[in-house]
Amino acid sequence: MKLNPTHPSRPHGHHAYPRARRVATPGTPAGASNRRARATIGAVCLAIVTALTASASPATPADVAPEPTQAQKSDPIIMRGRYLVEHVGLCADCHSPRDEKGAFLRDRWMLGSALPFQPMVPMPWAPVAPPLAGLPSMTEAQAMAFLQTGQRPDGSPVRPPMPPFRFGAEDAKSVVAYLKSLKSDGGASGPDGTQASLAK
Repeated sequence: MKLNPTHPSRPHGHHAYPRARRVATPGTPAGASNRRARATIGAVCLAIVTALTASASPATPADVAPEPTQAQKSDPIIMRGRYLVEHVGLCADCHSPRDEKGAFLRDRWMLGSALPFQPMVPMPWAPVAPPLAGLPSMTEAQAMAFLQTGQRPDGSPVRPPMPPFRFGAEDAKSVVAYLKSLKSDGGASGPDGTQASLAK
């Protein structure tokens, strides 16, 4: 056997030590999962490109989120939630509408929006991001469970592009407190910084 002078431990020929590859066929669960993952990634990338090219001065949710009220500022749990929602999760990217130039409508903050993008292949999909301000569709307990398990109140999993979050209990509590402090007509709620739950 003739050895490769560059790599003495290897014989000549690229087929000498073939690498085994695992290929997920389209008919297997792994293949379907991979297709869904690629479609989700592609749709999210398209959303980002759309947002960046639609406006001459693209802004992130953290740049244009409404200023916190004094009541919100005085509550560290709410402020922690605001940081997670506006700076980490960037929830407004889907849950807040934009104008024709791609700029956020601040008076419609977290009031839900139709998504301007869709997957490239058939898959489970949520074409509309529901309103989050005031948590109109969940109780606090339901929202806490949702943020920690990625499951909706009826036990079904979230549909892409919504991530199946796995927040810890304290972070979930903070997110819920912040969303509850937002008025259902945009902005923040009354002097106590809270708003009643409107569970469906």
